[in-house]
Amino acid sequence: MGKPVILAVDDDVSVLEMVVQDLRRQYGATYRIQRAASGQAALDTCDQLKKRGDTVALFVSDQRMPGMSGVEFLGKAMEIYPDAKRALLTAYADTEAAIQAINTAKINYYLTKPWDPPEERLYPVLNDLLETWKEGYTPPFEGLRVIGPRYTLRDHQVRDFLYRNRVPYVWLDPEQSAEAVDLLTRFKLDDHKLPVVLFGDGTYLVQPGQMELAGKIGLRTQATKEFYDLVVIGAGPGGLAAAVYGASEGLRTLVIEDEGPGGQAGSSSRIENYLGFPEGVSGQQLAERALVQATRLGAEMLTQKATGIRTENNYHIVQLADGREVSCHALLIAVGVYYRRLTTPGVERLTGAGVYYGAAMTEAKSCANEDVFLVGGANSAGQAAMYFSKHARKVTMLVRGESLKSSMSKYLIDQIAATSNIEVRTQCLVLEALGESRLSCLRLCGPGGDETVPANGLFIFIGAAPNTDWLPDTVMRDPNGFLLSGPDLKVDGKLVKGWNQDREPYLLETSVPGIFVAGDVRHGSIKRVASAVGEGSISVQFIHQYLARF
Repeated sequence: MGKPVILAVDDDVSVLEMVVQDLRRQYGATYRIQRAASGQAALDTCDQLKKRGDTVALFVSDQRMPGMSGVEFLGKAMEIYPDAKRALLTAYADTEAAIQAINTAKINYYLTKPWDPPEERLYPVLNDLLETWKEGYTPPFEGLRVIGPRYTLRDHQVRDFLYRNRVPYVWLDPEQSAEAVDLLTRFKLDDHKLPVVLFGDGTYLVQPGQMELAGKIGLRTQATKEFYDLVVIGAGPGGLAAAVYGASEGLRTLVIEDEGPGGQAGSSSRIENYLGFPEGVSGQQLAERALVQATRLGAEMLTQKATGIRTENNYHIVQLADGREVSCHALLIAVGVYYRRLTTPGVERLTGAGVYYGAAMTEAKSCANEDVFLVGGANSAGQAAMYFSKHARKVTMLVRGESLKSSMSKYLIDQIAATSNIEVRTQCLVLEALGESRLSCLRLCGPGGDETVPANGLFIFIGAAPNTDWLPDTVMRDPNGFLLSGPDLKVDGKLVKGWNQDREPYLLETSVPGIFVAGDVRHGSIKRVASAVGEGSISVQFIHQYLARF
């Protein structure tokens, strides 16, 4: 999208050249000045500009032109660009016709030729017209456009990835937006192969994969080095804190993250109990600040998925989804947790089509005047309920327990109680998610028995499952998959089998020397942002002690 256009029209080449020169001298820095030598040529130019999505701010047209007068042209141009201002250049003898054209062609002003000096006879008039035009002008969005139907998993995944990586975009649903249909037609795109991501430079990606999209939006998908002092897997609060301290203390630090900075906390709409933010802070804002801080101090961020780890001669090698590898002296696992899957019938089939895990902030605005349901009773569910209450007609929290008191902070309980469009239903379970191509109803079981209720969205927050299945067996876990570290590696006062060092493990060190853990994925961790930040920060101290032994 370029600058708004001022289009000058005159069949006299010498006069047209003078008009264009005067316009460029005064307005060239802000507007794109274009020309046409006839009314029909000008209309053709308008059609081309419209197809490209350009905006015309002002038409300046001569009246006496063969084939099509200026008044006729301005009348037809108004059909293409109704908001553009229209000025007519006339000879003195055409003054009466110009006055009549104010009503017939709705021109905004007429100027008699010659207009020399332009500083007195041209610019003041055009300045007024352009200032008036700008008052009602909203610059078009020049970033990404995502075209895709709302109730499809791939469309949701694309939008969620962009949101997590703080990439602004406009979402257009072809079932609701005429602009989406127009763009698909203009770019000759198959509406059966969605989503499509359109970029400001006119390029596009059809049903992009995550790494393909990451590379296109400018995220780093390949490490700049083969070896680092410290590799951090996971860019949640714990991983980012470790990156800040590691980089600031001179360690060559790489952070690997496949979805977006912030982890599970990054999707929280408002964290109100984190130190130093009396008005609260969104998880995305907190993650963005930490990311900027870490990169400013020298940490390198890599958008990739870690698929495996192996240790050779005291070096740790991280295998990546694209087949590449990076190695390091010390490794920190801070991959966090994900919400447990709900095995209720219909949920898996409708995931992405009305059923979502986590806050799914990308869906909130789409829920205007709709009824949504949240499953879960912890802080993450409470924060999401407060956020969705600003958009949805009604938010119903489905809680398995007898109350929220045992699992949610009091400040959130009080806020929920004071919000009129949030209902909390305790001792309530989802028995089935119903709908053909999208969620339409839920079958619930509560104290009053079974019932079926209409539902536009179901958002699930049921417990934390560690993301550790990809790790080797040498990295020991508890029965639930959380990583053991430090004192937890002792059984009856003895270290677990396989520990081959002449020292005890450091506080956050796993069963593999030099591999550390921080945050929610650690056995026994406190599931709070501040706790994860603290563990990520102090892990660097133990990493220094480990590195000093070499």
